Amino acid sequence: MWRTEAGESEPVVYIVDDDVELCESLSWLLDSVSISSESFNDVQSFLAEFDPERPACLILDVRMPRTGGFQLQDRLNQLGSPIPVVFVSAHADVAMSVRALRNGAVNFLEKPYDPQQMLDAVQETMGLATERFAKAALREDVLRRLKSLTPREREILGLVIDGLPSQNIARRLGTSVKTVDVHRARIRVKSGADSIAALVRDVLSSGVDISR
Repeated sequence: MWRTEAGESEPVVYIVDDDVELCESLSWLLDSVSISSESFNDVQSFLAEFDPERPACLILDVRMPRTGGFQLQDRLNQLGSPIPVVFVSAHADVAMSVRALRNGAVNFLEKPYDPQQMLDAVQETMGLATERFAKAALREDVLRRLKSLTPREREILGLVIDGLPSQNIARRLGTSVKTVDVHRARIRVKSGADSIAALVRDVLSSGVDISR
């Protein structure tokens, strides 16, 4: 489950670049404004050591030996990682930046980059990382809670989310209002929600499709 406890809400910045001096320089720059970072000089080392559950953002070089930045981006997308990516490259062109952004990158900076421009990009991306990981944690929690519901209960919850009162739900399903209310009570208990309204809010906020 994505970790979003108060002690871990501030994301780390992962730097993946085969240029050792650049990694050291960027780590120093981030440290100067109290931003934690971890550096890796190849994709394999990053994949072996990074914590996929820890809120983070990623500064990623495009061209590296063996495995490049685009391949890592594809891998993270396959994993469903919410980590936002800022690409950097000394050989950038329009096609390269378009590819990165289309695949979900949030920014693309050319080397050598202006230090303040990098700090601005990182600080903005850290805020986005916090939001993304919090939403991912909520989504995972909602999915876990919905697993306990029967198909009928999920159907009724879906109609509640659509805004239908118990009377309308009963008419649509050909049952009594009392039966619908019993199902609503079971949904609340099984999901551990304080109320049906609170559960509906969480489902909508998480983006979970109740019909699946």
